[in-house]
Amino acid sequence: MSGWPRVAFFSDSYHGVDGVATTCRNIVEAARLHQLPFLAVHAGATRRRVKDGPVEILELDRGPVALNLDRHLKFDLLFSFHYKRVLEAARSFRPDIVHITGPGDVGITGARVAYALGVPLVASWHTNLHEFAGRRLAKMVAPLPKAQRCALAGVAEKYVLMACLRYYQIADVILAPNREHALLLQNGTNKPVYPMRRGIDTQLFSPLKRDASDGIFRLGFVGRLCPEKNVRLLADLERGLCQRGIHNYRFSVVGDGDERPWLERNLQRADFTGELHGELLSRAYANMDVFVFPSETDTYGNVISEAMASGTPAIVTSKGGPKYQVQDGVTGFVADNTGDFLTRTNWLMANPHQHRRFREACRLWATGRTWDNVLDDLLEAYQASFSTPFMNRVATALAAN
Repeated sequence: MSGWPRVAFFSDSYHGVDGVATTCRNIVEAARLHQLPFLAVHAGATRRRVKDGPVEILELDRGPVALNLDRHLKFDLLFSFHYKRVLEAARSFRPDIVHITGPGDVGITGARVAYALGVPLVASWHTNLHEFAGRRLAKMVAPLPKAQRCALAGVAEKYVLMACLRYYQIADVILAPNREHALLLQNGTNKPVYPMRRGIDTQLFSPLKRDASDGIFRLGFVGRLCPEKNVRLLADLERGLCQRGIHNYRFSVVGDGDERPWLERNLQRADFTGELHGELLSRAYANMDVFVFPSETDTYGNVISEAMASGTPAIVTSKGGPKYQVQDGVTGFVADNTGDFLTRTNWLMANPHQHRRFREACRLWATGRTWDNVLDDLLEAYQASFSTPFMNRVATALAAN
Protein backbone atom coordinates (compact mmCIF):
# COMPACT_ATOMS: atom_id res chain seq x y z
CA MET A 1 0.00 0.00 0.00
CA SER A 2 1.79 3.10 -1.29
CA GLY A 3 2.59 5.93 1.09
CA TRP A 4 1.76 4.04 4.29
CA PRO A 5 3.50 5.63 7.32
CA ARG A 6 4.93 3.89 10.36
CA VAL A 7 1.99 3.79 12.79
CA ALA A 8 1.94 3.31 16.56
CA PHE A 9 -1.63 2.17 17.30
CA PHE A 10 -2.89 2.47 20.90
CA SER A 11 -6.20 0.70 21.57
CA ASP A 12 -7.99 0.77 24.93
CA SER A 13 -10.04 -2.32 24.05
CA TYR A 14 -8.47 -5.21 22.16
CA HIS A 15 -9.24 -8.68 23.53
CA GLY A 16 -12.95 -8.14 24.21
CA VAL A 17 -16.00 -9.00 22.09
CA ASP A 18 -17.23 -5.41 21.75
CA GLY A 19 -17.13 -3.53 18.46
CA VAL A 20 -14.10 -1.45 19.44
CA ALA A 21 -11.99 -4.51 20.22
CA THR A 22 -13.14 -6.29 17.06
CA THR A 23 -12.30 -3.24 14.95
CA CYS A 24 -8.85 -2.84 16.50
CA ARG A 25 -7.94 -6.51 16.04
CA ASN A 26 -9.04 -6.43 12.42
CA ILE A 27 -7.03 -3.28 11.70
CA VAL A 28 -3.90 -4.91 13.12
CA GLU A 29 -4.58 -8.10 11.13
CA ALA A 30 -5.11 -6.11 7.92
CA ALA A 31 -1.80 -4.33 8.52
CA ARG A 32 -0.11 -7.72 9.02
CA LEU A 33 -1.58 -9.14 5.82
CA HIS A 34 -0.39 -6.11 3.85
CA GLN A 35 3.02 -6.15 5.56
CA LEU A 36 2.62 -2.57 6.84
CA PRO A 37 4.85 -1.13 9.59
CA PHE A 38 2.61 -1.18 12.66
CA LEU A 39 3.22 -1.07 16.42
CA ALA A 40 0.07 -2.23 18.24
CA VAL A 41 -0.03 -1.28 21.93
CA HIS A 42 -2.83 -2.55 24.16
CA ALA A 43 -3.56 -4.21 27.51
CA GLY A 44 -3.67 -7.95 28.06
CA ALA A 45 -3.28 -10.65 30.68
CA THR A 46 0.54 -10.50 30.68
CA ARG A 47 3.38 -8.34 29.42
CA ARG A 48 4.79 -9.39 26.09
CA ARG A 49 6.40 -7.95 23.00
CA VAL A 50 6.34 -9.95 19.78
CA LYS A 51 7.22 -9.21 16.17
CA ASP A 52 5.55 -10.61 13.07
CA GLY A 53 7.31 -9.11 10.07
CA PRO A 54 6.76 -5.34 10.10
CA VAL A 55 4.00 -5.65 12.74
CA GLU A 56 4.99 -5.46 16.40
CA ILE A 57 2.71 -6.19 19.37
CA LEU A 58 3.34 -4.62 22.76
CA GLU A 59 0.92 -5.99 25.34
CA LEU A 60 0.88 -4.64 28.90
CA ASP A 61 -0.86 -5.89 32.02
CA ARG A 62 -3.20 -3.80 34.14
CA GLY A 63 -2.63 -3.68 37.87
CA PRO A 64 -4.73 -4.32 41.01
CA VAL A 65 -6.25 -0.82 41.01
CA ALA A 66 -7.81 -1.16 37.55
CA LEU A 67 -11.44 -0.06 37.54
CA ASN A 68 -14.03 -2.24 35.79
CA LEU A 69 -15.80 0.03 33.30
CA ASP A 70 -17.50 -2.79 31.42
CA ARG A 71 -17.39 -6.56 31.07
CA HIS A 72 -14.21 -6.46 28.97
CA LEU A 73 -12.95 -2.94 29.65
CA LYS A 74 -10.89 -1.55 32.50
CA PHE A 75 -9.11 1.67 33.38
CA ASP A 76 -5.87 1.25 35.32
CA LEU A 77 -5.23 4.27 37.53
CA LEU A 78 -1.53 3.33 37.61
CA PHE A 79 -1.08 2.45 33.93
CA SER A 80 1.46 5.30 33.70
CA PHE A 81 3.83 2.83 35.38
CA HIS A 82 4.31 1.42 31.86
CA TYR A 83 5.03 4.79 30.24
CA LYS A 84 8.84 4.50 30.07
CA ARG A 85 8.59 0.98 28.67
CA VAL A 86 6.11 2.14 26.02
CA LEU A 87 8.18 5.19 25.13
CA GLU A 88 11.29 3.05 24.68
CA ALA A 89 9.40 0.65 22.41
CA ALA A 90 8.00 3.56 20.40
CA ARG A 91 11.43 5.17 20.00
CA SER A 92 12.78 1.84 18.80
CA PHE A 93 9.90 1.50 16.31
CA ARG A 94 10.29 5.14 15.10
CA PRO A 95 6.62 5.92 14.29
CA ASP A 96 5.64 8.64 11.85
CA ILE A 97 2.26 8.90 13.54
CA VAL A 98 0.39 7.84 16.68
CA HIS A 99 -3.24 6.67 16.51
CA ILE A 100 -5.33 6.41 19.70
CA THR A 101 -8.85 4.99 19.99
CA GLY A 102 -10.22 6.82 23.03
CA PRO A 103 -9.68 8.46 26.41
CA GLY A 104 -8.71 5.27 28.24
CA ASP A 105 -5.49 4.40 30.03
CA VAL A 106 -3.83 3.11 26.85
CA GLY A 107 -5.05 6.04 24.77
CA ILE A 108 -3.74 8.59 27.27
CA THR A 109 -0.38 6.82 27.19
CA GLY A 110 -0.39 6.98 23.40
CA ALA A 111 -1.10 10.71 23.47
CA ARG A 112 1.85 11.24 25.82
CA VAL A 113 4.09 9.26 23.46
CA ALA A 114 3.01 11.34 20.46
CA TYR A 115 3.85 14.55 22.27
CA ALA A 116 7.15 13.21 23.55
CA LEU A 117 8.23 12.13 20.07
CA GLY A 118 6.77 15.17 18.32
CA VAL A 119 4.73 13.16 15.81
CA PRO A 120 1.14 13.79 14.66
CA LEU A 121 -1.68 12.38 16.77
CA VAL A 122 -4.80 10.86 15.19
CA ALA A 123 -7.76 9.94 17.41
CA SER A 124 -10.75 7.81 16.38
CA TRP A 125 -14.13 8.08 18.09
CA HIS A 126 -15.68 4.69 18.81
CA THR A 127 -17.92 4.95 21.86
CA ASN A 128 -20.54 7.44 23.07
CA LEU A 129 -19.26 7.53 26.63
CA HIS A 130 -21.56 10.43 27.47
CA GLU A 131 -24.68 8.46 26.57
CA PHE A 132 -23.40 5.43 28.45
CA ALA A 133 -22.91 7.63 31.53
CA GLY A 134 -26.43 9.04 31.28
CA ARG A 135 -28.16 5.68 30.93
CA ARG A 136 -26.16 3.99 33.66
CA LEU A 137 -26.78 6.86 36.06
CA ALA A 138 -30.50 6.71 35.26
CA LYS A 139 -30.50 3.01 36.17
CA MET A 140 -28.64 3.69 39.43
CA VAL A 141 -31.24 6.27 40.52
CA ALA A 142 -34.23 4.25 39.30
CA PRO A 143 -36.24 4.81 42.55
CA LEU A 144 -36.36 8.55 41.87
CA PRO A 145 -39.28 10.15 39.96
CA LYS A 146 -38.88 10.07 36.18
CA ALA A 147 -38.33 13.82 35.86
CA GLN A 148 -35.44 13.73 38.32
CA ARG A 149 -33.90 10.66 36.67
CA CYS A 150 -34.01 12.34 33.27
CA ALA A 151 -32.54 15.56 34.64
CA LEU A 152 -29.63 13.77 36.30
CA ALA A 153 -28.97 11.68 33.20
CA GLY A 154 -29.02 14.82 31.05
CA VAL A 155 -26.48 16.57 33.28
CA ALA A 156 -24.20 13.52 33.19
CA GLU A 157 -24.40 13.32 29.39
CA LYS A 158 -23.67 17.02 28.99
CA TYR A 159 -20.56 17.12 31.14
CA VAL A 160 -19.12 13.80 30.00
CA LEU A 161 -19.54 14.92 26.38
CA MET A 162 -17.77 18.21 27.17
CA ALA A 163 -14.90 16.25 28.74
CA CYS A 164 -14.64 13.90 25.75
CA LEU A 165 -14.61 16.74 23.22
CA ARG A 166 -11.94 18.50 25.24
CA TYR A 167 -9.86 15.34 25.17
CA TYR A 168 -10.23 14.91 21.41
CA GLN A 169 -8.99 18.48 20.89
CA ILE A 170 -5.46 17.21 21.56
CA ALA A 171 -5.52 15.29 18.26
CA ASP A 172 -4.33 16.74 14.95
CA VAL A 173 -6.94 14.74 13.01
CA ILE A 174 -10.05 12.87 14.18
CA LEU A 175 -11.75 9.82 12.66
CA ALA A 176 -15.55 9.57 12.94
CA PRO A 177 -17.80 6.50 12.47
CA ASN A 178 -20.70 8.32 10.76
CA ARG A 179 -21.95 11.69 9.47
CA GLU A 180 -23.62 12.71 12.73
CA HIS A 181 -20.46 12.20 14.73
CA ALA A 182 -18.33 13.89 12.10
CA LEU A 183 -20.44 17.04 12.54
CA LEU A 184 -20.42 16.74 16.34
CA LEU A 185 -16.64 16.37 16.46
CA GLN A 186 -15.96 19.08 13.93
CA ASN A 187 -18.13 21.59 15.78
CA GLY A 188 -16.86 20.51 19.19
CA THR A 189 -13.13 20.44 18.47
CA ASN A 190 -12.51 22.60 15.37
CA LYS A 191 -10.24 19.83 14.10
CA PRO A 192 -10.32 18.13 10.69
CA VAL A 193 -12.54 15.03 10.78
CA TYR A 194 -12.37 12.08 8.38
CA PRO A 195 -14.67 9.04 8.02
CA MET A 196 -13.66 5.62 9.26
CA ARG A 197 -15.69 2.70 7.95
CA ARG A 198 -15.64 -0.89 9.21
CA GLY A 199 -14.96 -4.06 7.28
CA ILE A 200 -16.58 -7.50 7.46
CA ASP A 201 -15.16 -10.99 7.17
CA THR A 202 -17.61 -12.30 4.56
CA GLN A 203 -16.10 -15.77 4.68
CA LEU A 204 -16.70 -16.17 8.41
CA PHE A 205 -20.10 -14.49 8.30
CA SER A 206 -22.08 -16.07 5.48
CA PRO A 207 -25.61 -17.35 4.71
CA LEU A 208 -23.94 -20.70 3.96
CA LYS A 209 -23.54 -21.23 7.73
CA ARG A 210 -27.31 -21.55 8.18
CA ASP A 211 -28.43 -24.98 9.38
CA ALA A 212 -31.82 -24.26 11.00
CA SER A 213 -34.68 -26.07 9.27
CA ASP A 214 -37.46 -26.21 11.88
CA GLY A 215 -39.55 -23.43 10.32
CA ILE A 216 -39.37 -21.24 13.41
CA PHE A 217 -38.86 -17.51 12.69
CA ARG A 218 -35.88 -16.33 14.75
CA LEU A 219 -35.45 -12.78 15.99
CA GLY A 220 -31.82 -12.24 16.86
CA PHE A 221 -29.77 -9.92 19.02
CA VAL A 222 -26.00 -9.97 19.47
CA GLY A 223 -24.18 -7.67 21.88
CA ARG A 224 -23.69 -6.69 25.48
CA LEU A 225 -26.87 -7.01 27.55
CA CYS A 226 -26.67 -3.63 29.25
CA PRO A 227 -28.88 -0.54 29.67
CA GLU A 228 -27.24 1.48 26.89
CA LYS A 229 -28.20 -1.21 24.35
CA ASN A 230 -31.90 -0.63 25.15
CA VAL A 231 -32.42 -4.41 25.24
CA ARG A 232 -35.67 -4.25 27.23
CA LEU A 233 -37.37 -3.30 23.98
CA LEU A 234 -37.11 -7.01 23.08
CA ALA A 235 -39.68 -7.79 25.78
CA ASP A 236 -42.00 -5.07 24.42
CA LEU A 237 -41.63 -6.58 20.96
CA GLU A 238 -42.53 -10.06 22.23
CA ARG A 239 -45.57 -8.68 24.04
CA GLY A 240 -46.74 -6.94 20.86
CA LEU A 241 -46.33 -10.09 18.75
CA CYS A 242 -48.34 -12.12 21.26
CA GLN A 243 -51.11 -9.52 21.30
CA ARG A 244 -51.34 -9.91 17.51
CA GLY A 245 -51.69 -13.67 17.90
CA ILE A 246 -48.23 -14.43 16.47
CA HIS A 247 -46.47 -17.30 18.25
CA ASN A 248 -44.28 -19.19 15.75
CA TYR A 249 -41.04 -17.41 16.64
CA ARG A 250 -38.20 -17.40 19.13
CA PHE A 251 -35.62 -14.86 20.21
CA SER A 252 -31.97 -15.82 19.88
CA VAL A 253 -30.08 -13.63 22.35
CA VAL A 254 -26.29 -13.81 22.03
CA GLY A 255 -24.25 -12.00 24.66
CA ASP A 256 -24.09 -11.37 28.37
CA GLY A 257 -24.41 -8.52 30.83
CA ASP A 258 -26.32 -7.03 33.76
CA GLU A 259 -29.63 -7.01 31.88
CA ARG A 260 -29.62 -10.75 31.20
CA PRO A 261 -31.50 -11.76 34.41
CA TRP A 262 -34.26 -9.24 33.62
CA LEU A 263 -34.54 -10.48 30.05
CA GLU A 264 -34.64 -14.12 31.16
CA ARG A 265 -37.58 -13.27 33.45
CA ASN A 266 -39.46 -11.21 30.88
CA LEU A 267 -38.90 -13.05 27.58
CA GLN A 268 -41.02 -16.19 27.31
CA ARG A 269 -39.79 -17.37 23.89
CA ALA A 270 -36.04 -16.85 24.04
CA ASP A 271 -32.82 -18.82 23.91
CA PHE A 272 -29.83 -17.28 25.70
CA THR A 273 -26.46 -18.50 24.48
CA GLY A 274 -24.08 -16.22 26.34
CA GLU A 275 -21.10 -14.92 24.37
CA LEU A 276 -20.26 -16.79 21.18
CA HIS A 277 -17.17 -16.60 18.98
CA GLY A 278 -15.96 -17.82 15.61
CA GLU A 279 -18.02 -20.50 13.88
CA LEU A 280 -20.59 -20.68 16.67
CA LEU A 281 -21.26 -16.97 16.31
CA SER A 282 -21.44 -17.12 12.50
CA ARG A 283 -23.96 -19.99 12.69
CA ALA A 284 -26.06 -18.03 15.18
CA TYR A 285 -26.21 -15.04 12.82
CA ALA A 286 -27.03 -17.18 9.78
CA ASN A 287 -29.87 -18.93 11.63
CA MET A 288 -31.55 -15.62 12.48
CA ASP A 289 -34.36 -14.37 10.25
CA VAL A 290 -34.24 -10.76 11.38
CA PHE A 291 -31.66 -8.93 13.46
CA VAL A 292 -33.29 -6.66 16.04
CA PHE A 293 -30.93 -3.97 17.30
CA PRO A 294 -32.66 -1.39 19.54
CA SER A 295 -29.51 0.43 20.73
CA GLU A 296 -29.69 4.22 20.51
CA THR A 297 -26.10 4.80 21.67
CA ASP A 298 -23.99 2.80 19.19
CA THR A 299 -21.77 4.87 16.94
CA TYR A 300 -21.56 2.18 14.26
CA GLY A 301 -22.68 -1.31 15.27
CA ASN A 302 -20.30 -3.94 13.87
CA VAL A 303 -22.86 -6.61 14.72
CA ILE A 304 -25.24 -5.18 12.11
CA SER A 305 -22.62 -5.65 9.40
CA GLU A 306 -21.98 -9.20 10.59
CA ALA A 307 -25.71 -10.00 10.57
CA MET A 308 -26.20 -8.61 7.07
CA ALA A 309 -23.13 -10.48 5.78
CA SER A 310 -24.93 -13.58 7.08
CA GLY A 311 -27.98 -12.69 4.99
CA THR A 312 -30.00 -11.41 7.94
CA PRO A 313 -31.90 -8.13 7.49
CA ALA A 314 -31.71 -5.69 10.39
CA ILE A 315 -34.19 -3.43 12.13
CA VAL A 316 -32.44 -0.57 13.92
CA THR A 317 -33.45 2.65 15.65
CA SER A 318 -33.43 6.07 14.02
CA LYS A 319 -31.03 7.29 16.71
CA GLY A 320 -27.28 6.74 16.57
CA GLY A 321 -24.92 5.33 13.98
CA PRO A 322 -26.51 1.96 13.01
CA LYS A 323 -29.10 3.64 10.76
CA TYR A 324 -26.32 4.57 8.33
CA GLN A 325 -25.70 0.90 7.61
CA VAL A 326 -29.28 -0.04 6.80
CA GLN A 327 -30.96 0.91 3.53
CA ASP A 328 -34.54 1.33 4.70
CA GLY A 329 -36.87 -1.02 2.84
CA VAL A 330 -34.01 -2.84 1.07
CA THR A 331 -31.64 -4.42 3.62
CA GLY A 332 -33.81 -3.79 6.65
CA PHE A 333 -35.73 -1.01 8.35
CA VAL A 334 -35.04 2.09 10.44
CA ALA A 335 -37.57 2.28 13.26
CA ASP A 336 -38.62 5.38 15.20
CA ASN A 337 -40.24 3.53 18.10
CA THR A 338 -41.32 0.16 19.48
CA GLY A 339 -44.42 0.18 17.29
CA ASP A 340 -42.23 0.45 14.20
CA PHE A 341 -40.12 -2.50 15.36
CA LEU A 342 -43.29 -4.54 15.79
CA THR A 343 -44.82 -3.55 12.44
CA ARG A 344 -41.62 -4.19 10.46
CA THR A 345 -40.97 -7.54 12.16
CA ASN A 346 -44.54 -8.63 11.50
CA TRP A 347 -44.22 -7.59 7.83
CA LEU A 348 -41.06 -9.68 7.32
CA MET A 349 -42.73 -12.68 8.95
CA ALA A 350 -45.82 -12.33 6.74
CA ASN A 351 -43.97 -11.79 3.44
CA PRO A 352 -41.50 -14.65 2.88
CA HIS A 353 -40.83 -13.71 -0.76
CA GLN A 354 -39.87 -10.13 0.18
CA HIS A 355 -37.89 -11.50 3.11
CA ARG A 356 -35.75 -13.54 0.72
CA ARG A 357 -35.09 -10.42 -1.36
CA PHE A 358 -33.96 -8.59 1.77
CA ARG A 359 -31.58 -11.45 2.57
CA GLU A 360 -30.01 -11.30 -0.88
CA ALA A 361 -29.66 -7.50 -0.71
CA CYS A 362 -27.94 -7.78 2.68
CA ARG A 363 -25.35 -10.20 1.40
CA LEU A 364 -24.70 -8.08 -1.69
CA TRP A 365 -24.20 -5.00 0.49
CA ALA A 366 -21.74 -6.81 2.73
CA THR A 367 -19.48 -8.04 -0.07
CA GLY A 368 -18.34 -4.46 -0.71
CA ARG A 369 -17.21 -3.86 2.89
CA THR A 370 -13.61 -5.01 3.33
CA TRP A 371 -10.90 -4.15 5.82
CA ASP A 372 -8.83 -2.87 2.91
CA ASN A 373 -11.43 -0.09 2.64
CA VAL A 374 -10.72 0.76 6.28
CA LEU A 375 -6.99 0.98 5.60
CA ASP A 376 -7.80 3.42 2.78
CA ASP A 377 -9.75 5.59 5.25
CA LEU A 378 -6.88 5.49 7.73
CA LEU A 379 -4.30 6.36 5.10
CA GLU A 380 -6.27 9.43 4.05
CA ALA A 381 -6.47 10.68 7.65
CA TYR A 382 -2.83 9.84 8.38
CA GLN A 383 -1.63 11.76 5.34
CA ALA A 384 -3.82 14.72 6.31
CA SER A 385 -2.27 14.81 9.77
CA PHE A 386 1.13 15.60 8.27
CA SER A 387 -0.19 18.92 6.95
CA THR A 388 -1.62 20.07 10.30
CA PRO A 389 0.28 22.65 12.37
CA PHE A 390 2.17 20.47 14.84
CA MET A 391 5.69 21.78 14.17
CA ASN A 392 5.68 23.83 17.38
CA ARG A 393 5.07 20.63 19.30
CA VAL A 394 7.94 18.97 17.43
CA ALA A 395 10.29 21.75 18.40
CA THR A 396 9.16 21.58 22.04
CA ALA A 397 9.63 17.81 22.16
CA LEU A 398 13.11 18.03 20.63
CA ALA A 399 14.09 20.70 23.11
CA ALA A 400 12.86 18.56 26.01
CA ASN A 401 14.84 15.56 24.78
